[in-house]
Amino acid sequence: MNIDGIGPIDPISKLTKNHKAHKAEKTDPKDSINISADAKTMGEVYKIAEQVKAADDIRWDRVAEVKEKLKDPNYINDKIVDEVADSVMKMFDIS
Repeated sequence: MNIDGIGPIDPISKLTKNHKAHKAEKTDPKDSINISADAKTMGEVYKIAEQVKAADDIRWDRVAEVKEKLKDPNYINDKIVDEVADSVMKMFDIS
């Protein structure tokens, strides 16, 4: 019993004959895209949000400033306590 091969012996030549590279089609110079103002705004917001995420959570300059103020034993008085309480209430919209 004899089995004869079908087609070329080299399987690579078979692939190169059937799968030729396609040339990229030329695009029409009139093709363009338009980005809406909403999309541009969303892009800017995304960019700013990424910058905020990358920023430090702790403002070390403010921490150093408060540490220096707290070294003074006369710093904390009724006026300071009232101002801090007012600012916290304002921050949380508590009136």
